[in-house]
Amino acid sequence: MARRLLRQGVAIVCLALSATALSAETLAQTLTDAYTNSGLLAQNRAVLRAADEDVALATSRLLPVISWAATAASQAPRLPSADTITAQISLNADLTLFDGGANRMGREAQKELVLATRESLRDVEQQVLLRAVQAYNSVRSTAEFINLRQNNLRVLQQELRAAQDRFDVGEVTRTDVALAQASVASAQSLLASARGDAEQAAAEFAVAVGRKPGTLAAVAPAPVSRSEGEAESLAVRNHPQVLQAQHSVMVREIGIKVAEAAYVPNATLSGRVGVDANSGVVGRSVTLSLGGPIYNGGALPAAVRQAQAQRDQARAGLHLASLGVIQQVSNSYAVLQAARASLQSTDEQVRAARVAFEGIREEATLGARTTLDVLNAEQNLLNARANVITAQEAEVNASYAVLSAVGLLTAEHLKLPVQQYDPAAYYNLVKDAPAALSEQGQALDRVLRAIGQ
Repeated sequence: MARRLLRQGVAIVCLALSATALSAETLAQTLTDAYTNSGLLAQNRAVLRAADEDVALATSRLLPVISWAATAASQAPRLPSADTITAQISLNADLTLFDGGANRMGREAQKELVLATRESLRDVEQQVLLRAVQAYNSVRSTAEFINLRQNNLRVLQQELRAAQDRFDVGEVTRTDVALAQASVASAQSLLASARGDAEQAAAEFAVAVGRKPGTLAAVAPAPVSRSEGEAESLAVRNHPQVLQAQHSVMVREIGIKVAEAAYVPNATLSGRVGVDANSGVVGRSVTLSLGGPIYNGGALPAAVRQAQAQRDQARAGLHLASLGVIQQVSNSYAVLQAARASLQSTDEQVRAARVAFEGIREEATLGARTTLDVLNAEQNLLNARANVITAQEAEVNASYAVLSAVGLLTAEHLKLPVQQYDPAAYYNLVKDAPAALSEQGQALDRVLRAIGQ
């Protein structure tokens, strides 16, 4: 009977542990919610849509501009056989025939700005996901610290009771009891501090993920490239900050051509149809205008030189961005390697500290060790276990920081179960500058209504 009850008890405990494991929240679930709930991502997606509209505005400059105008005038004093009020209505159309390619190149520059803004959005996505990873690990580590402090407090309370019992029989002095009491008080203070840290970690989690944390499952470090050199090479080719800087250089290169196009003559075709409401006379006109600069006080060459300086500035920015991501990779790998080395040493430290603590406590019961020796051994074991928790958190954070440094900390690369935002979908709707009443314009209205809900 006793054995059957024991087996049943073990089975109940195993089932409880299994249920807890199944209900524990994974890092992938946390990252999914962070991606879905992020206000920062929503803000930068709106920035990208605004940049898409700049392409539409640039495209509109290549198309005819048609407008209407109506005028009414009253004349006083009234002239004989003249109407008191004269009215006219007209329809006007203007088209730039030639401008040296300035408008066309301006549209190309806006396209490069859209590509740069997309990379900026991808960089923000990495920041959001990395913050969620760090918040997740912080909640887990603070919970482990609380458990560690609670266990330490229970052990120290046992040591205090043992010291008190030994004092009652005259084996130790009042000093030994006071030392044990001081250790218990210190452990209670550290436990309160750990609980405060846990509350702060939970608050950061709520901001980073968009909800409160539940029970979090253990997480393994992210798989990263074995070679730091390979990671640096990939970062220079793939990191959004580098790609954004590359598109900025292209924008400035096009800017030089736009400035040079101002030297070229331009041609504009204008047409007008007007109706006099009083006489019913219809007037028509077509005008071809040609013009170009002769002298403008040196403004045109100054604009070209300014565009060249801005191009040089963008190139320097690209160089700095490349150096920056290489440094990020190097720093992340350094932290990762340090955390791994620390884990190896702290595991051995915990083993040795546990053996020492158990041995010293046994010796203390025989009178060969003092209460202070036991308390010091317990503190050494506590420090070793705390170092393990810190090193584990540092290893996971550093591994995901490596992914971020090479530009791979994205929902797509992590294969998160989310509806990923397509940065090209809105652009494809607006790039041709559709009219409001067109089929494409109506589709845009439906998209904007959906976004606003």
